[in-house]
Amino acid sequence: MQNYTFISKLTERHPDMVHLKPALVQSVAMLAECARSGGKIFTCGNGGSAADAEHIVGELMKGFLLPRRLRPEQAAAFESTAPGSGMQLAANLQQAIPAVSLVSSVSLATAFANDVSAEYIFAQQVFGLAKEGDVLWGLSTSGNAPNVLHAFRVARAFKIKTLGFTGRDGGKMAALCDVEIRAPHTETPAIQEMHLPLYHAVCADLEALLFSTAIVQAEDL
Repeated sequence: MQNYTFISKLTERHPDMVHLKPALVQSVAMLAECARSGGKIFTCGNGGSAADAEHIVGELMKGFLLPRRLRPEQAAAFESTAPGSGMQLAANLQQAIPAVSLVSSVSLATAFANDVSAEYIFAQQVFGLAKEGDVLWGLSTSGNAPNVLHAFRVARAFKIKTLGFTGRDGGKMAALCDVEIRAPHTETPAIQEMHLPLYHAVCADLEALLFSTAIVQAEDL
């Protein structure tokens, strides 16, 4: 049974976040279901939240707290197609939780802002890339960022799950979230300071849920 160790430790360190534990656990379960079904996690936000969206992808796409070694059959596949160098390639790759930051597409974003509207660039990417079974993870300290809201509306229309990190009263975003993590603060810098340990705990427990058993099995071979 999953213990959600990192979420538990977080709420022990920050008693003002104890009420968020059920939603944090729910978010890990939703993200794990997405990853196990072959889905992708898309992240977005503005300003400091854009940096957080990038940060989250960095924790998901490579080992965060666990090494995430490749399975023997994956390593063998590399060696069969690249004899002599395949094992080195396998030794330098890690299992990934497929994730894409929507804030990174500079050429697309600037072209869309120039030709259509900057307010809809995240929505355009969700429409073009995401599918049912994926998760859109958006961050907005007010819960009212128009470009994030539009992206969530597209996600809801096409049965893409939504995870929102908000603050204050949750804003308009609260009603568009399958799971909402609302930092208990009203000031933007404080909300962003709370978002980081919250998503670190989610990423760490998600990684443990998906990879800890696989690592034990690999070490037993």
